[in-house]
Amino acid sequence: MAVETGAILDGTVVKLLKYGVIIALPEGQSGLIHISEIADEYVHQVSDYFREGDSVKVKVLGQREEGRYELSAKQAEARKPLEGAALRPAGPPRTSAPERGSGGGSFEERLTDFLKESNRKINELKRSRDGKRRGRR
Repeated sequence: MAVETGAILDGTVVKLLKYGVIIALPEGQSGLIHISEIADEYVHQVSDYFREGDSVKVKVLGQREEGRYELSAKQAEARKPLEGAALRPAGPPRTSAPERGSGGGSFEERLTDFLKESNRKINELKRSRDGKRRGRR
């Protein structure tokens, strides 16, 4: 039985990598679940979701030239972090609220505020750069 794109298969976790998980598929095939295809939320470490030897349902996304399959766990079934996984923020740290605004207002108001703040920063940068050039002449 050949593995087809779009098929949902049962696999076994063989190896955890920084960027994904190697999965053993039926009939001696193997594939990779990229870290972006593990869960719908931000995944900081693969080990928060998988352990070697775990059984996992995966969806086949395609096949690479080397014969290894591209797989997705999040498209086959919803994944939650394992028990005891360290709780981390949902993504990279964000900037403070004054620069982002309160989130209220219409799109046009937020865009106007963004443009004002952007122009202020550009002018500040130009003044700083021009001041440094004058000292060198």
